[in-house]
Amino acid sequence: MTPDEVTPEDVPVDDGRARVWRSLAEVPTDLGPTVVTIGNFDGVHLGHQEVLGVVVERARARGAAAVAVTFTPHPRAVHLPEEPLRLVTSPSQRRELLGATGLDGVLELDYTLELAAQSPREFVESCFVRGLGASAVVVGRDVRLGAGNSGNLETLAALGAEHGFDVVTVEDLGVGGGRWSSTAARRLLDDGDVTRAARILGRHHRLRAEVVHGDARGRTIGFPTANLSQDVEGLVPADGVYAGWMLRAGGGPEAVLPAAVSIGTNPTFDGTQRRVEAYVLDRTDLDLYGEVVELELVRHLRPTLRFTSVEELVTQMDADVEQVREVLAADDRPAARR
Repeated sequence: MTPDEVTPEDVPVDDGRARVWRSLAEVPTDLGPTVVTIGNFDGVHLGHQEVLGVVVERARARGAAAVAVTFTPHPRAVHLPEEPLRLVTSPSQRRELLGATGLDGVLELDYTLELAAQSPREFVESCFVRGLGASAVVVGRDVRLGAGNSGNLETLAALGAEHGFDVVTVEDLGVGGGRWSSTAARRLLDDGDVTRAARILGRHHRLRAEVVHGDARGRTIGFPTANLSQDVEGLVPADGVYAGWMLRAGGGPEAVLPAAVSIGTNPTFDGTQRRVEAYVLDRTDLDLYGEVVELELVRHLRPTLRFTSVEELVTQMDADVEQVREVLAADDRPAARR
């Protein structure tokens, strides 16, 4: 069977939430036929979204369920534990982003050395054929699967011909000669370039964590900040000051608020712990302690600096706030969190 080639187009998606299965044993026996794709999907960037759009489109046309197969932890964490990989999105963020594409289900397989040792045939037959009843598998041309990444597009096409599922290929996509990739998004975020990262992700990058007590120093100088816990979800970008939005759960006028976001160690006060904190513009009355918030980062404004006095710091913060206003006035206000 020759792989069926398609050029991805805009595919309608919905805001539903996909069912999440953490093993093949959890997949319903009455799921019926599926259209499947596979990948790590870190960041769920525009390239991922194109593939997932094709999955949803093909599934709807066939009356099948649209399913993405992914892994936790990231395979690199298993194969190269000595080289930690900072991921663009946490597992829960990834689930939400995958669910928003219109998928019916997400299969999160526990990535182990045992799983990694399966041959391409063993994996395809156990997962795609017996586990998910795939009628089609949608992949990029550079697909690799099985032990040592020994399986490729031709391998998958041969197994599809044998087991009766179609193989649909989606071309690599990008802009300016570059390829949309999680690696490129990570590199840009590490550099603090959230604007260019957003062009790969298809949205502004977000951080999520509970608001905890800090030093309360900001309140004494007129800029009370919400300090995020150290358990931040999402890749924390380079130190600096950013224009962004704070998103709170629920609706109403308090759900989306303009914010100046600071990331760093606060060198003016000889800080040593790297923190993420946000000042909500013109608000000194908010009590956010214990609340889980998201920070959507729109633009990097300046690096973290050491000031010689509190007065110099306050003068700069006043300027930062005015710049945040200008940036956010030109940005689309995000929807409130669910």
